[in-house]
Amino acid sequence: MDDTPAIEAALPAQVLPAAPAAVNGSDERRDYRPGYEIVAERILEYIAEERLAAGDRLPTEIDLAQMLSTSRAVVREAVKILSALGRVRAHKGRGLFVADDEGMLVTSRWGGFFRPVDIDHVLMLFEFRRVQEMSASSLAATRATPSELRTIEVAMEQCRHGFVHGQVDVFNQADEDFHAAVSAASHNTFLVSAVRDARRLQRQSSAIGIHDTLGENAGAAVEEHEAIYRAIRDGKPDEAAEATAAHLDRTLEDYRREIQRRLFG
Repeated sequence: MDDTPAIEAALPAQVLPAAPAAVNGSDERRDYRPGYEIVAERILEYIAEERLAAGDRLPTEIDLAQMLSTSRAVVREAVKILSALGRVRAHKGRGLFVADDEGMLVTSRWGGFFRPVDIDHVLMLFEFRRVQEMSASSLAATRATPSELRTIEVAMEQCRHGFVHGQVDVFNQADEDFHAAVSAASHNTFLVSAVRDARRLQRQSSAIGIHDTLGENAGAAVEEHEAIYRAIRDGKPDEAAEATAAHLDRTLEDYRREIQRRLFG
């Protein structure tokens, strides 16, 4: 997925109002958020507040519906989202459980509390990503092999192709491949793991509450990727780190604006 989120949800259109309708003269403005998004966030909050760990049992769908003052159907759709994200597991005949996805930050002490549309949490996640990916790109500039440079270049060009042709899936996969290739070129296993896991958490922000298309932000990401690649290719670690920081700082602002728009209109 692009750092500038670009996924489209294909889920039922059951909705709950995010905020009361606002009237401006004769124009009526209503801001709605899908009910399953809101409920998914509330389930994550429940897990954090109750300090539930991987393997702990969650209330049933019926109980969650009563707790959250919604319908079982909406809870079911929220559970589908959280299952796809690796946050919960539904075992037939046994109930719902907090998931234990090996290798994901969600099972660690720092990821267990992550709330995908909480601006403070997103800010902290990007601060974490900034540190890890600046280091990864800096090291890649001094350690990348010709084969690794080619992998980064191919991913960069695929991002451009996806953007130019409006192919969201191509763009998203290439973006994922680009960041993975840069971290791999650092030749530091811990950085590879940290970058991968932080991006997994970020995808939750894109899956819950943040939807976009391939617009100018994606175009900016393409150019930023090229700047990172050229610095790594030319063996300039400081420039690689600076280009990475600029890329993530711009991406964070995109997320900040989108979250604020969704939450406050």
